[in-house]
Amino acid sequence: MTTARSRTRDIARDAVREELAQVALGLFQDEGFDRVTLDGLAAAAGVSRSTFLRYFGTKEDVVLGAFDPLGGLMTDALRARPADEDDWSALRRALDPVAVHFSARPAERLALLRLVQGTPALCARLREKHVGWHPRLLGVLAERSPGASTLVRQVRVAAALDCLTVALEHWVAGDGTGSMAELLDEGFGAFG
Repeated sequence: MTTARSRTRDIARDAVREELAQVALGLFQDEGFDRVTLDGLAAAAGVSRSTFLRYFGTKEDVVLGAFDPLGGLMTDALRARPADEDDWSALRRALDPVAVHFSARPAERLALLRLVQGTPALCARLREKHVGWHPRLLGVLAERSPGASTLVRQVRVAAALDCLTVALEHWVAGDGTGSMAELLDEGFGAFG
């Protein structure tokens, strides 16, 4: 059973984590990701290095933590799709929460994506996150269409996440002014 004290502690921890992330992102944007050290991050945030490391294990975690909820959001959205909807359409609609996520705070999300796209190490780690989302999405597709081959399901999930990647790249190239949902629709439409 969750107590009020533990919920309060979790809220406080999340607030500190968010504050540290904001300081770090500002520093990364001002000085460049590769030039900023963990010691520099801790000093800018006014905490010790060990305190900073309690919240983020690496510099990459500071940036890519913003993407952590997306895998669960997509999985839940896919699971909620109507059973009679084809898998490709269901995968497209499963990305709606991502479009909402990026539309909610577009300037902040745009700066974050520019930082990721301009930093090879962050691009690689974000790609790892995408790969980590595959098993959950594949599991839901297996529940939805148990007769489909594993290969077909894997291709659909990989293609859907690549459509997401390309849509995000185009959104950044357009300075975040376009509709993420429309970019996703256009990308998915290339296969239809």
